[in-house]
Amino acid sequence: MKTKTDPEGKLIKLFGSTSRARILNFLSKNSGQSFYQREIMYETGLSLQTIQRELENLVDLGILRKQETKARVYYEIDSTSLFFKPLMKICESIAEET
Repeated sequence: MKTKTDPEGKLIKLFGSTSRARILNFLSKNSGQSFYQREIMYETGLSLQTIQRELENLVDLGILRKQETKARVYYEIDSTSLFFKPLMKICESIAEET
């Protein structure tokens, strides 16, 4: 069970989705790095279908950047997004509380 000071728990309350909170928490901790779907799946413990759905939602919202290569599609936090600074501030503030 998540405690009140758990960073992921606070992100879940903020964003209304456990899956989205896990993905954002992982990617914010690794800002500036790109990951393909299966890497995110392994790191977050979520199913591939869930990862695919949430990544597309986050891309559509302008929070993530999607980069396609021949073999893979990579995702990372979009540092040019107007959500970038507030999102990083939220994640840092929550992490500092624990």
